Amino acid sequence: MTTPVQNIAINTLGGVPTSLGEYDGRAVLVVNVASKCGLTPQYSALEKLAGEYADRGLTVIGIPCNQFMGQEPGTAEEIETFCSTTYGVTFPLLEKIEVNGENQHPLYAELTKAADAEGTAGDIQWNFEKFLIGPDGTVVNRFRPRTEPDAPEVVAAIEAALPKN
Repeated sequence: MTTPVQNIAINTLGGVPTSLGEYDGRAVLVVNVASKCGLTPQYSALEKLAGEYADRGLTVIGIPCNQFMGQEPGTAEEIETFCSTTYGVTFPLLEKIEVNGENQHPLYAELTKAADAEGTAGDIQWNFEKFLIGPDGTVVNRFRPRTEPDAPEVVAAIEAALPKN
């Protein structure tokens, strides 16, 4: 039996216990992020999505990970400062975790069961892989790292996943 992703405990970047259950009823875009990656400029598009869709029921969540060539070496404070000062990030950032391997966080153990558009599930390929979770807590889409957050297929998926009022 799988654990609903919204029930899996994780900490905020500041160390406060939370879960995705805090966002029940909202669409959530979960992204493993890194500060020193060639894809790091995606933070700008993620922040734009977060701002544009917040009132319609979308929350963007960044989860730092240092598993890909050590591209997120910073402390929680360094990550927070980098994201806010370099990209103006205001969306929630959670604790730095491992997304693959034997120390894979339980959240990613569940998320990686979801397949991408080609039908491939399994390990995270790189930084900035995106999972779109519907308001009911189910993973509805998975987008690989090189898919920009504002790509037409991502925006269309977000539009379709937004809560219906």
